[in-house]
Amino acid sequence: MADHPSSSSTSSSANPTAEPSAIFGKQAILEAFAGHPAVHTLEQLLIDAKWDRQELTLSVAPQTILDAVRAIKAAGYNFLEDVTAVDWYPTDTPSAPRFQISYSILSHSRKERIRIVARVMGDNPHMDSITSVWPSANFYEREVFDLFGIHFAGHPHLTRIMLPDNWNGHPLRKDYPVEGYR
Repeated sequence: MADHPSSSSTSSSANPTAEPSAIFGKQAILEAFAGHPAVHTLEQLLIDAKWDRQELTLSVAPQTILDAVRAIKAAGYNFLEDVTAVDWYPTDTPSAPRFQISYSILSHSRKERIRIVARVMGDNPHMDSITSVWPSANFYEREVFDLFGIHFAGHPHLTRIMLPDNWNGHPLRKDYPVEGYR
């Protein structure tokens, strides 16, 4: 659990009724979480941020994901819990990114979880693999590739992990036919 945004202590026993329901926007998070190690570490890479339901989400550009996870690991966030994706199809505008890749990362010493997200376009979705920082991302990235079709540059073995090699398409995309391709 993260600290109360205006608290400078590192205690995780803050009164949940005293916490604001949500804080949205990079500037609002920078002000509310001044001194927070994750926010401070990623301040120059942030493009957006939010605090909602006692969870801190930090958005970075996809081309900076390796810098972001290296920095956050050096700041004491020592455990990659999960990598997953969201398909936002259809997007409001053709120029809006279609896919969001979410990284759930823990700090055992702070007893805290953060989420780092990056959004990529729908035509030829790709970003850098983080397996050089966290080898445990290997199977998570393969699952995202298999089910969403997002390519991870530099991945050591980016192949399907759940579906047969000859499977056509990526079934967790929202435009995938309900009964599959026939």
